[in-house]
Amino acid sequence: MLIDSHCHLDFPDFAPERDAVVERARAAGVARLITISTHVARYDNYRAIAEAYDNVWFTVGTHPHQAHEEPDIPLSRLVELASHPRCIGIGEAGLDYHYDRSPRDIAKRVFRTHIEAARETGLPLVIHARDADDDVAEILREEMGKGAFKALLHCFTASRALAETGLELGLYVSFSGVVTFKNSEELRAIARDVPLDRILVETDAPFLAPVPYRGKRNEPAYVASTAAVLAEVKGVSPDELARATTANVLRLFSKMPPLESAAP
Repeated sequence: MLIDSHCHLDFPDFAPERDAVVERARAAGVARLITISTHVARYDNYRAIAEAYDNVWFTVGTHPHQAHEEPDIPLSRLVELASHPRCIGIGEAGLDYHYDRSPRDIAKRVFRTHIEAARETGLPLVIHARDADDDVAEILREEMGKGAFKALLHCFTASRALAETGLELGLYVSFSGVVTFKNSEELRAIARDVPLDRILVETDAPFLAPVPYRGKRNEPAYVASTAAVLAEVKGVSPDELARATTANVLRLFSKMPPLESAAP
């Protein structure tokens, strides 16, 4: 069984057929889904979706694109909201200098607040990093020096240097459908070198559908295609890749109850 460690079931793309999307994932062998927050203001939506399905969990946090919209959410509020039984992570939060939709000083401050929330709650931080490798690495090093926290670099498309920094600091690295793209040889080389016990797989649905669905709306069932490519890259069987990534999700998102068949 696989776990889609990062999707956005609240997005309008899924509203007309969310039940069918969740069922197609289940039929494809995707045992669980984690729907990821982009706005704290939409917390009730994430909670309601997770409460509606026995195989869906959620996170709470502010995406860097929205940091300017939610610049001052206090640590105490994040901690309070994260106490819900089905809330298993903080974020996604981080830095995005590709689109630069939020002023960088605000995005950095919001990022650090989310790190504090991860540290205080013990829940993992889901990190968005795009074209901001040096600043993300610097903040992670500084904050880890203040006290350990769990985290993963989601939808990894950054440099080998950032992957190595993350691994050095104890982070996990998650790969999306981008790793299946024809021009992603360098990314596949990075994935090959990420230890099997630190790698996750995700869709980031509705974005970034893997080959052979590229160009279509992505959905959690398609995580199986990404996992198949990762298995080939790492020279393991699809079953071994599934066992390893599922065990990694359950280890990292430890608030999620175990699966009997999740052991590696």
